[in-house]
Amino acid sequence: MTASTIMHTDLKLEGLQSKYTGKVREVYRLDNDLLILVATDRLSAFDVVLPKGIPFKGQILNQIATKMLEATEDIVPNWLIASPDPNVSIGKSCTPFKIEMVIRGYLTGHAARTYKKGLRTLCGVSLPEGMKENDKFETPIITPATKAEEGHDEDISREDIVAKGIVSEADYKVLEKYTRQLFDRGTEIAKKQGLILVDTKYEFGKTKSGEIVLIDEIHTPDSSRYFYQEGYEERQQKGRSQKQLSKEFVRQWLISEGFQGLDGQSLPEMKEDRIQSISDRYIELYENITGETFVKAFSDAISERIQTNIEEYLKKAYS
Repeated sequence: MTASTIMHTDLKLEGLQSKYTGKVREVYRLDNDLLILVATDRLSAFDVVLPKGIPFKGQILNQIATKMLEATEDIVPNWLIASPDPNVSIGKSCTPFKIEMVIRGYLTGHAARTYKKGLRTLCGVSLPEGMKENDKFETPIITPATKAEEGHDEDISREDIVAKGIVSEADYKVLEKYTRQLFDRGTEIAKKQGLILVDTKYEFGKTKSGEIVLIDEIHTPDSSRYFYQEGYEERQQKGRSQKQLSKEFVRQWLISEGFQGLDGQSLPEMKEDRIQSISDRYIELYENITGETFVKAFSDAISERIQTNIEEYLKKAYS
């Protein structure tokens, strides 16, 4: 069976207040302080949404995030209430902090590209001399980014976040503590599956009562980077690329095709075999990080399935 993809939704929901469309997710806010988050099959890289969807990507992201939120709720409360559909999460409405808490255990990706340019400070954090790409930091570093409504997120230091009033100093200390605790837990979970959690990002918000909660996705291939543990040291010693499970392989493909989201650059053509290989890699990560076989939710009418499952859940839970 050929897999369908979902690129957009137009849900008809009772009590709908607003709809927000992000790069990958669509968020519906209801008048009873509920958020409905739909993970589409859209793929973004370098803050650009690619023109074709990746089969099962939304399901994979949603199901990994759900499992990881449940596996960390003893560390920090989160927004999630239920997942009535493979592509859907329903949770508490809250006010998001306008930053992403990025934490890096290794010199990889954006940090490595910055380092190669000769810069030794990232988001106000000093980077040691003599590191090679993919080397492990002695202690994981936190390198926050502003949360852009459109376009590129931007690096920002802890000092600037507090000075500009984006987050209060007291709240930032809580976010920093939660970020390190979550990264430690994510590292433990990954290790059990023979993986290394290289870097990731966390987003937080505040409920109406003022409680800080974890929101959005965590430890997914869109928000995180993983290496395979086996062979990591040998590959580093020999200067070889690390075998990894993350969206970085998409970025590297785009870079090889001359695209990094810069003005004047054109997206390369996404052929069917490329789309299939990306889908296969997402499934590989799901199975490796969860230790479970991925069950594909085949559907010729994904939007209709999502609409029905949400309606049935809301009727049962809130009528």
